Amino acid sequence: MMDSERALTQVQEIEQEGGVGGGTNKKMEVKNETNKKKRSSYFPKFGCFRIEHDASGRGFDIEVADESGQRPTPTHLIIMVNGLVGSAQNWKFAAKQFLKRYPKDTIVHCSERNSSMLTFDGVDVMGDRLAEEVISVIKRHPSVQKISFVGHSLGGLVARYAIAKLYGRDISMELSQGNGHCESQVSDQECHDRKYEGKIAGLEPINFITSATPHLGSRGHKQVPMFCGFYSLEKAVSRVAGVFGKTGKHLFLTDSDNGKPPLLLQMVRDSEDIKFLSALRSFKHRVAYANVRYDQLVGWSTSSIRRRKELPKRRHLSRHEKYPHIVNVETEKSTSVVADEVHDESRVSSGSSKLDFEEEMIRSLTTMSWDRIDVSFSGSMQKILAHSTIQVKTYRINSDGADVIQHMIDNFQI
Repeated sequence: MMDSERALTQVQEIEQEGGVGGGTNKKMEVKNETNKKKRSSYFPKFGCFRIEHDASGRGFDIEVADESGQRPTPTHLIIMVNGLVGSAQNWKFAAKQFLKRYPKDTIVHCSERNSSMLTFDGVDVMGDRLAEEVISVIKRHPSVQKISFVGHSLGGLVARYAIAKLYGRDISMELSQGNGHCESQVSDQECHDRKYEGKIAGLEPINFITSATPHLGSRGHKQVPMFCGFYSLEKAVSRVAGVFGKTGKHLFLTDSDNGKPPLLLQMVRDSEDIKFLSALRSFKHRVAYANVRYDQLVGWSTSSIRRRKELPKRRHLSRHEKYPHIVNVETEKSTSVVADEVHDESRVSSGSSKLDFEEEMIRSLTTMSWDRIDVSFSGSMQKILAHSTIQVKTYRINSDGADVIQHMIDNFQI
């Protein structure tokens, strides 16, 4: 693991990982043919990870090169997005696990445009930055045809905003000119719209995955567990949410720019300018991983997009044989309610109560199917760090979340 950590901190470096395609340390070389055969049966046949930093020098792409040093031509781009006060390095463990499983098919980009104090600038500002970052990655890797997003905590909301900005968007003149033809009686604009309809930056959307993301915001009873359910404390914090910058106002639904509803409420609707719901619905597979307990920052309800009365009873939860910290898997089909009907029924305005906000967000987001994966680190020494452990933010102190990442990989649609 130390070799892989060093590899991720160096610019444009190729470093062999011990046990995979050899290694730079001669002491790690396999000395007999029997061990070579055993090794080859457990690991994919590639030589090394290749790390390429973006223009900022902080975000990076990770891909593999074969034993001859040649790069494959991956077709699936995975964008990993960090949470509050996070960085691209938070995803380094998960990124390498994805590449070990899918060495030829994927390239992983760990986003860095929204790191550290920049995460206080607001979900919309961060979403715009991420959208532009994704475009720059696609231009660097013209072979990609599919796209997936993996977001932790606030990163899941930022990703939801970014995909709406990228929905149906033509990112280059080259893409708009050469591929596909329309009938002569169809206008150029109609041809263009048909070509990019249902796509994210011109790519086919596949997986949208979040872990410990406050989809319903952080305002309300037990949405931030560290407040221990004290209404007076929750109310007081919401009044001073601005200390966390624009992001704090968005999370606590206290923003009302130009009399508009809070941003998170806008993000469960389609408007003429931006199609939040259509963009999210365009993905073939949506997954929400949620901590059942011990996550002090994001509650179970908001991260799993459920009403509190819909949460499974804890006594009915049981550990998965293969993934010991997965305690419940729920695949739910979308509701029959049309999103427009949700908005008409709720008639929510910026002055409505928080409960109305939450109900509309749940109703809108559940007009599409979600896989809900409930996670519990009960019994683990790392349970007090559940919010970071579910991501394996730092392997040395969050290693118990490795099975959650493995579950994510095993159920990833390639």
